[in-house]
Amino acid sequence: MSDLKTVKAQLAPHGELRVGINLSNFLLVTERDSNGVPIGVSPDVGHALAAELGVPARMVPFKGPGELADAALDDGWDIGNIAAEPERAKTIQFSPAYCEIQATYMVPPGSPIEGIDQVDQIGNRIAVKHRSAYDLWLTDNLEKAELVRVESIDASFERFQQDGLEVLAGLRPALQKQQMQMTGATILDGSFTAIQQSIGCQRGKPEAAAFVHDFVIRMITSGKVAEAIARHAVDGKLSVAPLPG
Repeated sequence: MSDLKTVKAQLAPHGELRVGINLSNFLLVTERDSNGVPIGVSPDVGHALAAELGVPARMVPFKGPGELADAALDDGWDIGNIAAEPERAKTIQFSPAYCEIQATYMVPPGSPIEGIDQVDQIGNRIAVKHRSAYDLWLTDNLEKAELVRVESIDASFERFQQDGLEVLAGLRPALQKQQMQMTGATILDGSFTAIQQSIGCQRGKPEAAAFVHDFVIRMITSGKVAEAIARHAVDGKLSVAPLPG
């Protein structure tokens, strides 16, 4: 294990652990307290890491993952709880994932699309939240379908409905809520990717990165991630990530 003094100097140079929190992920941030401080699995992980370091935790909220990722360049946080993606990894050092969420598609009533493998075709337009982890994955992996990017999860559903788009991409739990607002809509079986939630830290801090890596492994193997998922009643929607091979 890395020397704790060095780790604290790298991870919490201001005497506290500033935890970047993505407010748009309603599975990881389930509510806020009376002072507006985020509550959920993601804040719990931040508090647990701060406790191991022996420093107080301060939640730093961001309205979406893109804004959180951008703040890595401005010293906006000490750790950022965000999905690991290759584009983000250019500026952020990621830990192994501690939990994951299935991403899939919904199609409107009467759609000829019956499986995920039929989505990436010319003429299919996919509504997607701009700069979400699944948007980044689709950008890298789709070849024929067109991505229609909007600024929020709710807006992606509205665009899907109003413009008669062929497909809506999203996290399965969010799609299940939206399906209730569109009679006859179908959520496709399986997933095109699993969005893995990780802890990011600033690059160039190897001792800090090694400590965070080991911390995530301990959180998974001790059952603390599973306990947080159960405590915030998101079991069945969030899953504990598999240990890295």
